[in-house]
Amino acid sequence: MVFEGSSAAISHTGKVRSNNQDSGYSGANLFVVADGMGGHAGGDVASSIAIHRLEPLDQPYASVEDAQASLQAAATTAAGDLIRAAKDRPELAGLGTTLSAIIMVDDYAVIGHIGDSRIYLYRDDAVTQITADHTFVQRLVDSGRITPEEARYHPRRSVLMRVLSDMDADPELDMFVMHTQPGDRWLLCSDGLSGVVDEDHILKAMRMGMAPGRTSDNLLKQALDGGAPDNVTIVLVEVGGQHAMHSGTPTIVGSASNPSNVTVPPVRAPRGNWLHPVRQAANEPSHFEPAPEYLEELIEEDRRRAKRRRWGWIAGMLVVLAMLAFAAFAAYSWTQTRYFVGADDDSVVIYQGVQQNIGPITLSTPLRDTDILLANLPPYQRDSVERTITARSFSDAEAIVSRLQAGADRVTGETPLPTPLPTPTEDAG
Repeated sequence: MVFEGSSAAISHTGKVRSNNQDSGYSGANLFVVADGMGGHAGGDVASSIAIHRLEPLDQPYASVEDAQASLQAAATTAAGDLIRAAKDRPELAGLGTTLSAIIMVDDYAVIGHIGDSRIYLYRDDAVTQITADHTFVQRLVDSGRITPEEARYHPRRSVLMRVLSDMDADPELDMFVMHTQPGDRWLLCSDGLSGVVDEDHILKAMRMGMAPGRTSDNLLKQALDGGAPDNVTIVLVEVGGQHAMHSGTPTIVGSASNPSNVTVPPVRAPRGNWLHPVRQAANEPSHFEPAPEYLEELIEEDRRRAKRRRWGWIAGMLVVLAMLAFAAFAAYSWTQTRYFVGADDDSVVIYQGVQQNIGPITLSTPLRDTDILLANLPPYQRDSVERTITARSFSDAEAIVSRLQAGADRVTGETPLPTPLPTPTEDAG
């Protein structure tokens, strides 16, 4: 039975890499995404081999068991092809590819997966990640060492623990079957999308209800707006639903769409350009498949890195606190070089410091009580004292007090009278 629904496939080099090592396939019953690894030539070849080896599986199946067996056999054959390619062309050694595939059989989706490309399901207004990443950081998440959010930005997030490659003739795919229902949307994508666009934004794009082609374009635009540091490949499959079925020639995108199939580009020594360091690194492998014993070494290195980061954070906080303490001490020391004249209860006082306070912290202290009563000051001087009078120095503050004393003396009548001149007397002679 031919699958009833609509689909779309799209692939983009991204904004950093100079070539597209991804491949994608959207047919009548088969839908695949493969993300190649192994440098400029190897990644292209690996993902192309995987797509073209699985392409004959795009046909109706009598049962899900038949589809599963065919998918596993095709993946094993593809692994053999990669081994032979590396043997025939030594410069391709280390090539490999992720593989995420769906074969639609009646009302079921037969899923095969290896690597860190992903399959999501949009159903009942929710997006669910169906596949599990075969990565080092996913093992850290599964063991509780880091959170899923930390895994998104972990420096080892591209370290693959399982992949279709020239190192394993019998690849272990995750194989399972899921029931489908009208309205389901299955999203297959490389980590060029999932590493940039999170599930919340994928959900928003799905909710818009656009046709698979327009939804794929929307998701690709989000990845490009987010920087697109890797190739981006999207295959979107809609089960039934409101959009008409697209029939005809299957869609092949990415490196597998090359008419020459698995043409190997010539190996060229990289030419460095200090003005464009990103482009110089663009041909480096985007993934790495370590030997099994390397896992414990990575875990131990991750522990050391976490410890260094923790001590670095503590040291940084201590430096910041020391700088804040020094700044506070310097600021307080400066305030103690200032003076002002103000009121204390009922008398005039010279203060050391500044008039402002920081919360409960007082930045001034009484230095000398002048014994000049506020009540004895003229009204205008009393108001000035109550509002405080800033002095340039302690001697300036004493001069201000002298003027206030003179004002108080005039109010109380204690201003000394001028000495009278002597009375003139007649000259006795």
